[in-house]
Amino acid sequence: MAGDTLLLLALAIAAAAALYASVGHGGASAYIALMALFGMAPDEIRPIALALNILVAGLGAIRFIVAGRFSWDVFWPFAATAVPAAFFAARIPAPDAVFRVLLALALAAAALRYLLWPQIDAIKPARAPSKFVALASGAALGALAGLTGIGGVVFLSPLLVFCGWADPQRATGIAALFIVVNSAAGLAGRFSSLALVPHFAAWFALAAMAGALAGTALSLARFDKSAILRALGAVLAIAAAALALQS
Repeated sequence: MAGDTLLLLALAIAAAAALYASVGHGGASAYIALMALFGMAPDEIRPIALALNILVAGLGAIRFIVAGRFSWDVFWPFAATAVPAAFFAARIPAPDAVFRVLLALALAAAALRYLLWPQIDAIKPARAPSKFVALASGAALGALAGLTGIGGVVFLSPLLVFCGWADPQRATGIAALFIVVNSAAGLAGRFSSLALVPHFAAWFALAAMAGALAGTALSLARFDKSAILRALGAVLAIAAAALALQS
């Protein structure tokens, strides 16, 4: 890859990482789209995106957990059922276009809510769901992720906030660790594909780290609950567009 092209792609990855990390997401879908746009081979793209996803979400998880923006009681039931559900659902034939369009519309509606009226959920009191509800919801989210190919956290974050199971700030830490667990499982299943990763991907890792550090720093220092939800709205809008384009 030419030097100027490599620089542009690295800068784009850094910007995506900053946005996604600010709300506890890893940004895999954005990295996949960017690398495809720059003409990289599909066999190279998938392992790089998963690795960057773990790196960005891992940095976010550490920083948000240390800052107290996390709840283990909310996290573990969702993660316990989401991972196996995603694993098995990924083996089911992809749903038809109508299903994807409906999910895209749901994500777009959530994006609109948080972009325009974040204060509705920003002031909502938070209370952890019952273990039964969390386990069942985690399984449903994992199944959706496996069926659609879009990470379950894009559904988890708005669900936690909308249902009042976590405030927007704690939802960032929960989402970040959720991504680490799920993406690590996905990468383990494709471990041999790491041999296909080109040497210049190290620059993408550095760019993603820089973006993640900037995004988490901004979120911790400057973002109140409403600002986090607006950033989440932007991420959900991107996810809705990606899902609609797959239809």
